Amino acid sequence: MHDFSKLEKKLKVKFKNKDLLTQAFIHRSYLNENPKFHLYHNERLEFLGDAVLELAVTEYLFQKYPKKSEGELTNWRAALVNAKMLTQVAGSLDFNSFLLLSRGEQKELGKARQYILANTFESFVGSLYLDQGYLVCQQFIKRHLLKELPKILETQSFKDAKSLFQEQAQEESGVTPTYKVLEESGPDHARHFVVGVFLKEALVAQGSGFSKQEAQEKAARAALEIKK
Repeated sequence: MHDFSKLEKKLKVKFKNKDLLTQAFIHRSYLNENPKFHLYHNERLEFLGDAVLELAVTEYLFQKYPKKSEGELTNWRAALVNAKMLTQVAGSLDFNSFLLLSRGEQKELGKARQYILANTFESFVGSLYLDQGYLVCQQFIKRHLLKELPKILETQSFKDAKSLFQEQAQEESGVTPTYKVLEESGPDHARHFVVGVFLKEALVAQGSGFSKQEAQEKAARAALEIKK
């Protein structure tokens, strides 16, 4: 079992209920191998933490940017609470070292691990809320997540790649990009798509993914790199 007091020290928080802190890091796969473990997995805490996180980020943006529209604030919030950002923040806080996973999941370091980390960040917020209340959560979120906002605004990463490439293409050539599926493979439950992004008839770049949307986003990202 991990020594969670090290994490408390690092985060400068002290849990009254140590079980709540431990539970935030229990992935359901851990219980498959340790069915007699005295705590449940973290998914209910994740559900709660997701709502607390959304409220804290929304409230901060609402208070700090009184002149910004609902649409802009929604985009900024989405960039702050998406899986990629939460994974990054959870990684910087060394949550990886405290995860309770099955032996199989411990070996999986790709996309699956990123989702586990993002979900664990939410479950930790849920635990912190139950143990310490909303104000402590608010401070934690401000200290570790909201500090990323200036970078998001500077790089305009709150805009998805398709929107950014469309803006760039219209500005430079007055053309709206179009997307076409170039290839489709795999069984029905795991289709794989290769999508091309075109300016008029010219293929600029392509991307692949397990949905058309994911493939389009990757194609747009590749197009942005090419057109830098």
